Amino acid sequence: MVTITSVAEQKIKELMAEEKDVVGLRVYVRGGGCHGYQYGMAFESKMAEDDTIIEKGEVKLIMDSQSAPLLQGAEVDYVDSVQGSGFSIKNPQAKTTCGCGSSFSA
Repeated sequence: MVTITSVAEQKIKELMAEEKDVVGLRVYVRGGGCHGYQYGMAFESKMAEDDTIIEKGEVKLIMDSQSAPLLQGAEVDYVDSVQGSGFSIKNPQAKTTCGCGSSFSA
């Protein structure tokens, strides 16, 4: 199961309020990056039958059937620091990650 921190939940709710026809945030994994896989996120207006849905409060996290196994046990967080702000994923399945944290190998 993927978890969402309360900080990330609040930020997702804020951003969803600015969009039209959004049902949730899609988190996915695709091939690429310097370690083989990279994370992606996008607001979604529809869900597929084989999507995995994680709900926390008013927030829905949507994962496709290929990404869900690679994200098992991951935590979605929102970081706001001097270096910048944005969503981060802490994935226990990642054997190695790049310096920026956007790609990993499993």
